[in-house]
Amino acid sequence: MRLRYHCAAAAIALAAALPFSAHAQQDSAPMTDQTAPAGDLSLERVFASPSLDGAAPRGVKLSPDGRWLTLLRNRADDRERYDLWAYDRENGQWTMLVDSEKLGTGRELSEAEKMQRERQRIGGLKGIVAYDWAKDSQHILVPLDGDLFLAGVDGSVARLTDSAADELNPVLSPQGKYVSFVSGGQLHTGTVGGAAPVAITPKESADTVHWGEAEFVAQEELARFTGYWWSPQDRRIAVERFDEAPVGIVTRAAIGAEGTRTYDQRYPAAGTPNALVQLFVIDPDGGNRVEVDLGPDKDIYLARVDWARDGKTLYVMRLDRLQTRLDLLEVDPATGRSEVLFSEKAAPQHWINLTDHYKWLADGSLVWWSERDGYGHLYRFAHGKWTQLTKGPWVVTDLVGVDEKRGTLFFTGTKDDVLAPQVYSLALSAPGKVVRLTDPAFANSATMDEQGRSLILRRSGPAQPPQSYLADAAGKRIVWIEENALAAGHPYAPYLASHREPSFGTITTADGAVLHWKMIAPEMEPGKRYPVFFSHYGGPHVQVVSRAWGGALEQAIVDKGYIFFELDNRGSNNRGVDFEKAIWRAMGGVEVADQRAGAEYLKSLPFVDPARIATYGWSYGGYMTLKMLQADKGLYAAGIAGAPVTKWELYDTAYTERYMGLPTPEADGAAYAKSDALQDATKIADPLLLIHGMSDDNVVFENSSALIALLQANAVPFEMMLYPGYTHRVAGPKISVHVWNTIFDFLARHGVPGGGR
Repeated sequence: MRLRYHCAAAAIALAAALPFSAHAQQDSAPMTDQTAPAGDLSLERVFASPSLDGAAPRGVKLSPDGRWLTLLRNRADDRERYDLWAYDRENGQWTMLVDSEKLGTGRELSEAEKMQRERQRIGGLKGIVAYDWAKDSQHILVPLDGDLFLAGVDGSVARLTDSAADELNPVLSPQGKYVSFVSGGQLHTGTVGGAAPVAITPKESADTVHWGEAEFVAQEELARFTGYWWSPQDRRIAVERFDEAPVGIVTRAAIGAEGTRTYDQRYPAAGTPNALVQLFVIDPDGGNRVEVDLGPDKDIYLARVDWARDGKTLYVMRLDRLQTRLDLLEVDPATGRSEVLFSEKAAPQHWINLTDHYKWLADGSLVWWSERDGYGHLYRFAHGKWTQLTKGPWVVTDLVGVDEKRGTLFFTGTKDDVLAPQVYSLALSAPGKVVRLTDPAFANSATMDEQGRSLILRRSGPAQPPQSYLADAAGKRIVWIEENALAAGHPYAPYLASHREPSFGTITTADGAVLHWKMIAPEMEPGKRYPVFFSHYGGPHVQVVSRAWGGALEQAIVDKGYIFFELDNRGSNNRGVDFEKAIWRAMGGVEVADQRAGAEYLKSLPFVDPARIATYGWSYGGYMTLKMLQADKGLYAAGIAGAPVTKWELYDTAYTERYMGLPTPEADGAAYAKSDALQDATKIADPLLLIHGMSDDNVVFENSSALIALLQANAVPFEMMLYPGYTHRVAGPKISVHVWNTIFDFLARHGVPGGGR
């Protein structure tokens, strides 16, 4: 499930990118990284290249014929730049197929592509970020610097386009005959090696109308980044058309270092109209256009679109505005007529968790993920009847694949440990027998080829950075994709001596909720007490406490003499419906109470300095920092709020209304008022550092400017650090160092320096 996390993905896990820094001071003397003990991690090294996590391949795929394993590999001298590599399973050789520096022009991406990358949480990556295999297993479509190339496994590269225009969401059609992409609000198709791509959807008179794209909330909140879908035989294309005219305009100021640009952005704030969405089916040349009947209610979300294997049926998931009902529509592509095949309804005081954990099988049956029994599990729908495939007080976190010939299904889940997902298999004919395929010492994830024959497994642990390998259907390793062993040549090897492994535990709240925590402690001297860097996220669809590799940043925090601590409150992911729905219509309530329980637990420990517990969060976590300081004066020594939402009416429809309902006096206005971070902002009495990127199009800067004005108007002291030109992701080799130095400097000035005393 990749629902939109209400923050930059980097901010969810500290290791992935907390965007800041500062010169930490102790006793008024700047403590720069040059003063760090030998073997300790400096912030400069944490964010430099090569990555201390080791090589980090992305986009690992198998060619349709299974011979080639391809991936995007980042460079040792530039951790954010990726090239395309291939491994020939016949001769065991690796080859760089496309060198992004040699082939790329470095041309600046269009604003549309930049924003789409931001919503995919890859805004900081360079070079090749995606690719698409051709059916012949000999060619790969490679987008690079705004143009398209066709790379061959023989090392050849042919340019397909050479234009300054947008070329969004490029793909090769399933049979490999066509190349398609969106440009200028229209869908374009062309034949591979033949006719040049041309627009096949109408040129609209209004610039609010787009064909073949996903509207803003679909990208940001529903994890749907495309707006067109080829039929398996290349005969027809399902194409979205949306009109943003009803959506309100937000004049967003992108404040840069040497000037300010303003954007009249169509932004559907909570309670306001969404874009009008339609779905059509057309031929590859644009002819024979038929509109799909999505029902009489136009205020819905087009959630997912899929074709049947034979191309004779189109399946559409229709989600209601409040996201409490999901209908699966069965559509005749020749006429556009639809009927509801089945509906999924949310539990009382809950919402539908939209996922990609489903698969249509060749026999017409469907493997489907549902929370209907209170936990996320897999079911099979065949001939109008349901069969539950997995069951128990744990959750399936991903449907990995299905080997239909052998009748075997593969999935990841928390059956053995909620903190370390494993990969499992089961026979469709005997679903009660679940077989674990991975090592429980690691947190695991996986993908498979389309036939469900080979596993691409990824794992990491508290003392092992991410590894990946190709395995057979029994989980037996065939070949390492990236062993990433912590040997002498590994970038992290010089810092192993100071590496501290985490401990894990639980606390039970007064009302009986069991909460998991993670703690990393520095090497401590007997009798001394140590400060705590209490990191949190707190929002839905995120789990921060894990037995996976935590990354170098949290180790650098510990090297500075802090205890690093995280806790997953109610409302977080992978604990079932009852645990998650505690925040329904009540954001900023139970999460704050659960984090309070974590702080009180910390204060009870003999090695924790109870007067030096600092709390930090970004995005939803930044919102949580504000609510925590408002609710519990004196509990935290200081708080850092990065890019916080301060008023939920400023945030978008799909995310906010899913949890909070509609912000109207007649509906949930009182809940909104209670949940915002403005009305009690003047209660903040502990030191506060506010951080925000001044070009943020996700949590728009108005959230912080409203808070700044309110605190200033009421003479409430606070500190702030603003980053001109940066979006929700305030990160980079240098800027991240500045952000984090800013944080540690702030903590030192307010009595929370690192080290025992």
